[in-house]
Amino acid sequence: MRSNHASRRIILAGAAAAVSLGLTGLGTVHAQAEIKFGHVGNPGSLFEASANEFARIANAKLGNKAKVVVYGSSQLGGDKEMVQKLKLGTLDFALPSSVMTSEVDQFGIFDMPYLVANRDHMRRIEKEVVRPTLFPLAEQKGLKILSVWENGYRHITNNKRPIVKPEDLKGVKLRTPKGKWRVKMFQAYGANPTPMSFSEVFTALQTGVMDGQENPLTQIYSGKFQEVQKYLSMSGHVYTPAFPTASVKRFNGYPSDVQKALTEAAIETQDFVYKTAARMEKELLDKIKAAGTQVNEVDSKAFVTASKAIYEEFGQDVKGANDLISKAQALR
Repeated sequence: MRSNHASRRIILAGAAAAVSLGLTGLGTVHAQAEIKFGHVGNPGSLFEASANEFARIANAKLGNKAKVVVYGSSQLGGDKEMVQKLKLGTLDFALPSSVMTSEVDQFGIFDMPYLVANRDHMRRIEKEVVRPTLFPLAEQKGLKILSVWENGYRHITNNKRPIVKPEDLKGVKLRTPKGKWRVKMFQAYGANPTPMSFSEVFTALQTGVMDGQENPLTQIYSGKFQEVQKYLSMSGHVYTPAFPTASVKRFNGYPSDVQKALTEAAIETQDFVYKTAARMEKELLDKIKAAGTQVNEVDSKAFVTASKAIYEEFGQDVKGANDLISKAQALR
């Protein structure tokens, strides 16, 4: 009798495990399965607004087939950690930006200073460069990009001095994302760049471990960097797209109608992202000024001149880079 009870317990445990795997395993989606979407944005950030809008649209399309649930503020890890989870198939979705250069060298095109003129230009780059060339390269690494959203135009904050020309960055300890070309760019400008997870930046600035950082206004304000930074220099040195990205292992296991709903939702969210980003740029600059941060313009021509070496190195080191740059520039 005891052996029969033990066998029954084993069978029941196995059945429970099978149900669990059906909900959280590699790809299979059942009714009301949770599709986790992680990002590093804090409350009030563009990332938060973008991911929430995607979830709203996707869930309306999915009905009772599955539910997208958003986890912001690096709850599921930093960008690098979440990308690794996507590749392993232990996370459904994330919103990487600059970190993509650490996975696919060609994404370094978006670390080339002053490449993207405006959002209309970015739409053309998406169509002619990103989708035909970069999407397939990412998929080979286990990363299924569904659309192109935005992190935004990046500007420099610091506690040393207003940055007007590249030489003003000399000796400034500057946090950058974990991508080698952003590091190389600021080394060329004379700064002392250090890659660091976004969730660590506020404390690093507050304690003086870092003198400054560079980010779009939405990340600067939602990260409360204006509370611990004296100067904001409107360099606009790089425009960074953001990529709603699924795990290939999980995505390919979804039913075709779920794949379609998620893809359509990611594409439809783009207009909301661009409009929200443009609105935030105006509103947040005023709020940052009101917080007491000193704002200045930069000598963009001086920065463009100082950027020539990074274009040359990228073109020499990365396969096909010169063609990508030429195509993007021709679309201005």
